[in-house]
Amino acid sequence: MFQRRNLLQTTAALVAGLGLPAWAKGGESPLPKVGATLVLPPVALLDGSAWTPSGVGGKTLVVYWWASWCPFCAVQSPHIEALWRAQKARGLEVLALSIDKQPAAAATYMKAKGYSFPAGMLTPEVAKFLPKPAGLPVVVVLKVSADGREGKVVFAESGEMFPEDVEGLKKYI
Repeated sequence: MFQRRNLLQTTAALVAGLGLPAWAKGGESPLPKVGATLVLPPVALLDGSAWTPSGVGGKTLVVYWWASWCPFCAVQSPHIEALWRAQKARGLEVLALSIDKQPAAAATYMKAKGYSFPAGMLTPEVAKFLPKPAGLPVVVVLKVSADGREGKVVFAESGEMFPEDVEGLKKYI
């Protein structure tokens, strides 16, 4: 299992450098450490609505960096959707940030797959607060402060996660 995960993470890191907007290529950062605090910005969602940090105050937030062209994201996204649907009533929130070049590509992909989790673009403004860690897909789980302004990292993973690992994120609720 460890060798497969290592191979997946290495391959995902290589694939992640393809097709990124210029600002995202230079903006990759290391995975945030458990215990780190991240500031949460408002995000314009692909469906035209707005995601606001105050709406997730006191909850658990899964931040998910992905792309429509990423084969590892294609495998992991259905599990993120299943987790979202099964656990949102218990207080789990998801904010997916696409690194696609065009919002239309990400929105079309979301609609074609029937995904309902909140998704926006990783714009330069959003990247100031939530820079994409190296690799793809990336999942960071935060315990959000009561006011929603920031979240404390309780889990961070770069590269495709196994279905049971995605399901296991519910333990952070």
